[in-house]
Amino acid sequence: MLLAKPPLTENRNYFMPEPVYRSILLKLSGEVLSGEQDFGIDPQMASALAQEIKSIYDLNIRIGLIIGAGNIFRGMEAATKGMERVTGDYLGMLATIMNAISLQDALENIGVETRTLSAITASQISEPYIRRRALRHLDKNRIVIVAGGTGNPYFTTDTAAALRATELKADVLLKATKVDGVYDKDPDENSDALKYDQITFQDILEQNIRVIDLTAITLCKENNLPIRIFNINNNGDLKKIVLGSNIGTIVKD
Repeated sequence: MLLAKPPLTENRNYFMPEPVYRSILLKLSGEVLSGEQDFGIDPQMASALAQEIKSIYDLNIRIGLIIGAGNIFRGMEAATKGMERVTGDYLGMLATIMNAISLQDALENIGVETRTLSAITASQISEPYIRRRALRHLDKNRIVIVAGGTGNPYFTTDTAAALRATELKADVLLKATKVDGVYDKDPDENSDALKYDQITFQDILEQNIRVIDLTAITLCKENNLPIRIFNINNNGDLKKIVLGSNIGTIVKD
């Protein structure tokens, strides 16, 4: 007598591919947090970003985050208007803490345990950035947001991201912006701009492509740390990248 086959049960994770990265450093531009606004923090955008980040957190990978300050303050821009560069840079570092706390709040509102560690002292709202402490948080499956840049003026948050990615043993630096990759010229001003699917660190340096700070490029090159640049506003792309999709532009030797 033949036994009837049991009905198939749906298992959404059954065909889920394994992540190609087990540890990432996600660099978000500050402008992304402003959403449709020209300035500041849009709580709805912070919530949307939190959902995107949770989609990869649920894949059980280690996640470090760094957020720029361009939605609040740009030190270099202030310096062109008379402010001392060092003062402007420190104000920018403070702005990154504001962005970090807003994103931590959005993540914890959806059940994602998160810690903000700052390179400059803000003890009432963040922990000090200590590498071994950050690694312990990652070991406990917490997202670590690193604020305050490098803690020193004259260094961009791109450079801070490259530095922390190296320190925290990330497999890749994911630079999330409002553009979908690296082009040979400005795509907003040139309709014939060519997008690269892959480009080397050396080509970035030689062609002086300003898609990411050159100090950050050099640091990643020296430590063999690939960078992927993509548009965070395309829902689902972050998860697809972690699962192996070739989205945006990969920078590596």
